[in-house]
Amino acid sequence: MTVTPGRAVAADTTDHTPAVDAVVHLRADGVSVLVDVRGGELPTVVHWGDDLGPLTADDAAAVTLAATAPLANNGPDEPVRVALVPEPRTGWQGRPGIVGERDGQAWSPRFTTTVATLCGGRLGQGLTEGGAGALRVEAVDAVAELVLVLDVELTPDGVLRTRATLRNDGAGYRVHELAVVLPVPARAREVLDLTGRWGKERVPQRHDLTVGTHLREGRRGRTGADAATLLTVGVPGFGFGGGEVWGLHVGWSGNHRHWAERLPTGEQVLGGGELLLPGEVTLAPGEEYGTPWVYGVHGHGLDAQAARLHRMLRRRTGHPRGPRPVTLNVWEAVYFDHDLGRLTALADAAAELGVERYVLDDGWFRGRRDDTRGLGDWYVDEDVWPDGLDPIADHVHGLGMEFGLWFEPEMVNLDSDLARARPEWVMGAGGRTTVPSRHQHVLDLSNPEAAAYVLERMSALIGRYGVDYVKWDHNRDLVDPGSGTHGRPVVHAQTLAAYGVMAELRRRHPGLEIESCSSGGGRVDLGVAEHTQRVWVSDCTDPLERQQMQPWTAQLLPLEYLGAHVAADVSHQTRRAHSLAFRAATALFGHFGIEWDLTRSTPEQIADLRGWVELYKAERTLLHTGTLVRHDAADPDTQLVWGVVATDRSRALFQVVTLARPATAPPGRFTLRGLDPERRYRVTPLPLSRDAFGVWSVPPWFGLPSADGAVASDGVTPQPMPARPDDVPRGVVLTGRALAVSGLQAPEAAPESSLVLRVEAVD
Repeated sequence: MTVTPGRAVAADTTDHTPAVDAVVHLRADGVSVLVDVRGGELPTVVHWGDDLGPLTADDAAAVTLAATAPLANNGPDEPVRVALVPEPRTGWQGRPGIVGERDGQAWSPRFTTTVATLCGGRLGQGLTEGGAGALRVEAVDAVAELVLVLDVELTPDGVLRTRATLRNDGAGYRVHELAVVLPVPARAREVLDLTGRWGKERVPQRHDLTVGTHLREGRRGRTGADAATLLTVGVPGFGFGGGEVWGLHVGWSGNHRHWAERLPTGEQVLGGGELLLPGEVTLAPGEEYGTPWVYGVHGHGLDAQAARLHRMLRRRTGHPRGPRPVTLNVWEAVYFDHDLGRLTALADAAAELGVERYVLDDGWFRGRRDDTRGLGDWYVDEDVWPDGLDPIADHVHGLGMEFGLWFEPEMVNLDSDLARARPEWVMGAGGRTTVPSRHQHVLDLSNPEAAAYVLERMSALIGRYGVDYVKWDHNRDLVDPGSGTHGRPVVHAQTLAAYGVMAELRRRHPGLEIESCSSGGGRVDLGVAEHTQRVWVSDCTDPLERQQMQPWTAQLLPLEYLGAHVAADVSHQTRRAHSLAFRAATALFGHFGIEWDLTRSTPEQIADLRGWVELYKAERTLLHTGTLVRHDAADPDTQLVWGVVATDRSRALFQVVTLARPATAPPGRFTLRGLDPERRYRVTPLPLSRDAFGVWSVPPWFGLPSADGAVASDGVTPQPMPARPDDVPRGVVLTGRALAVSGLQAPEAAPESSLVLRVEAVD
């Protein structure tokens, strides 16, 4: 079994060096990680949290001593050491870090550290002080014939990430589980993670951390709409703006585990890794298995936690740098009804509106008139497109827009030429066909021939039509995920194969962008984010649902990753009707797009939508480089306030969302956090369309002219909204401190409406 290049363990473990006796202190962006690698033991994290400041060797020894628990009655006669990969032989009775065996032997290894390096330099004795950096520890169990390598890295943004690689030097070794854990202090007694379902992804849930294990397992063969995403523990009552938190995320798109564990002996840990199916990883002599990266994120408040992840992602080489293009996806406009005239007219309307990317969705390939057939036959349907996709691709490119194309590379309909010709490429266990879901089955990409077919067909079409963007869908869970040729489980291999096809497509077609779509938001994780430049947050485009999903998806990924579209006035998923202003304001705080039939829109709707497109283009640099700020509302069921503050705190864009009618009228004040307390800012409501405010009366700070252009004489009396759309609010000037502490009176607004506020420094 192979792992990602560059993760190989040391080739020579026979000439062991003396046991490592080192302590490493990593520091970055207000975070300290103190790692004890003494006495030849596996490394343990002594401290992970707020910066300890510079330490001497005596300081580090004292911190380690102070963190050592006393011996407990009826417990081991020496302190239990909780390593990054916990070993039961130390007396640890929580979840073990490694579960495996070789014919019933080598099931409880005893590793001895032989080599430790920091940023490539070998560690000596005593304390090593460092900034951001990468620690690698190599350990061996000569009796079990196993080698373990642990990578621990603190990024410049204060994100701690770690992974483990196990090599087998003996006869075949079966790996059942390999995971890493990070310690959290006793004051962290509340758990927050996310769950959800199709069309309602990223639903937060909270509860106390009690003795036992809060275990979240993903067995869907993909990340899943119900994934924990970022499992966080913190001081009770933590929120967006405050409260110390520690979070963990497994950067993997297949089966996975996250857990928070509290033992009766007082230890508390966060753990995670890949969930392996029986027999999925058996290592022959010399083979190795590596875990995904497991990310640990500390902060004071969930916003601080999210900001670390966003800064880390934005530093990556493959992160999208240019302006995120306004995108039109044709799915909810035409579905499977592909007609060149209609699609060309839609492209014309999109270009006139200022759209920059046009995506042709499902329905363009052979036999694909509905979702029951054709999947896997990646050839243009000659009946629907007799001249190929050239007419639409050339037309779109001629209008100055990028051309995008939908694929679902990992799936297949049984009613397809592919399935009939290569039935052994269809996943299944025990020689049986799996239960269908959405009329489809899974194509076994762990079979090199199947992966090569998908790669070659996609690459040929991308090259032939100058495809700039691939919407990569994945519309079902993996049930009975066995290889069609040998029957063994292949989720691990399938995930790596999908990553491999994505990487090779981007290598062959520089500049190609890929969107991770998986029945909506079913594959949102930092593993797939290594290969994609966008995620589809949810198939549900209802803005009321999106007002929950987008801010919580942004706990992991920055807004430029989050596909957010303005759909029709009546939602195709919930049948709720919403104003254009609410739909567009919601989509504004993401990667803005459109998904409705513009050719059937009124001139007034087009004019209003053009204003939102222009606003997005004017503000996307701020939205996609700034710091996310979400407010802890007193009544989150009725009001949300969230937005983005520029890194230099000169500007901000917020939205005040009224979800439902509050218990009081008028509603109370809201605050705006994250600005410079010493600077003065003008706060201006933005009326971009005739229904932009969705309010019944506004407070005086709007500075709204009356019908004749005069402000109310007493300067106090709230004024009803005028009918004239050109009555532009003048706003109010306040200090950043006043906005954060005293705040602004909210308007009396209609349910399911959003008010966008521009905030600009005036000094």
